[in-house]
Amino acid sequence: MKKLACVLALTGAFGLLGASDAAAWGRDGHRAVGSIADKLLKGTNAQKQIALLLQPGESLASVANWADCVKGTYCGPQTPEMVEYVEGNPRHSEYHYTNVPFQLDHYHEHGVGTSDVDIVQTLEQCIAVLQGKTDPALNPHKFTKRQALILLAHFAGDIHQPLHVGSAFVSKDGKFIVPKSRAEIDDALVFDSRGGNNLLLDDEKLAALSKGVIPAGEPVVIKEGVPKALTKPFHSYWDSTTVDYAFRRIKTRTPEQFADVAIASAPLVAKAKGDVATWPVQWVEDGLKSAKLAYADVVPGKLTPQTGKKGETYYTFALEVPANYPVPSSEIAKTQLIKGGYNLAAMLQAIWP
Repeated sequence: MKKLACVLALTGAFGLLGASDAAAWGRDGHRAVGSIADKLLKGTNAQKQIALLLQPGESLASVANWADCVKGTYCGPQTPEMVEYVEGNPRHSEYHYTNVPFQLDHYHEHGVGTSDVDIVQTLEQCIAVLQGKTDPALNPHKFTKRQALILLAHFAGDIHQPLHVGSAFVSKDGKFIVPKSRAEIDDALVFDSRGGNNLLLDDEKLAALSKGVIPAGEPVVIKEGVPKALTKPFHSYWDSTTVDYAFRRIKTRTPEQFADVAIASAPLVAKAKGDVATWPVQWVEDGLKSAKLAYADVVPGKLTPQTGKKGETYYTFALEVPANYPVPSSEIAKTQLIKGGYNLAAMLQAIWP
């Protein structure tokens, strides 16, 4: 397959971002997942139980970005509820992802890229809380039922974003590899791409790839005095750009419109099997399939050391991506967004039949 080299530009700030700092699927993507679930749950007992935990006027769509909004003030001032959650969960930014090497097929606790606060462990705790289980060992973060529901609405989206479950580890000579242990990831011979944030695409060349194959979108307003970024982290591309492309390709502009079109298409979404507590692992392992597709024919380029704002050294890699990459990647994003909405609805119905 013909490839286009996406050349690295030296932009230090991007390299400092970890998977936890990104908002998987962006605001519109998360709202689309929540909106699909809202529509599928109309008239069910699950909808009634959700209404008891949410405030008047709230929905799964409207709270779907809450877990990202608590990271800063970009959604507006922090509410007392947000402040309380952040103070009680100092590692909350780590709840959003797991970094299993994308080449693998299975999630193993304590394996490379996993942690005791990753998205699988956190989702399992949310499920237990919503089921009314009171064993403290099942709820080490002391989530309330309302918090568990709000987090579930968000993490059901995160876990279907390919780069939030399958991560890349790169050798010094620029090859994707699978570390045998955490100790091998030493930033000397084996580098952690930090969920794809340290893999950089040339933004201008990426835009050229999409021209003619992705319908034109709304004009981008560039704020005065803010320089245009020359590169885009691979993770950021999957968070937001693929969602934008997916919306455009089915001629929708809002998350609600996307949800309507998605449901009208009557997609065949395979439901997880067995105890609902096992579903997060099943979702991750399904997500690893999409991560393999996301990284298909993507090749790391030159390794470049960078210096962060605090004087620390970190490393970034340029990427080569297939010339038609915007089309298959946006198709994967569409599929995963739809899966996220359907799986969220199915999980809530399994919790509240």
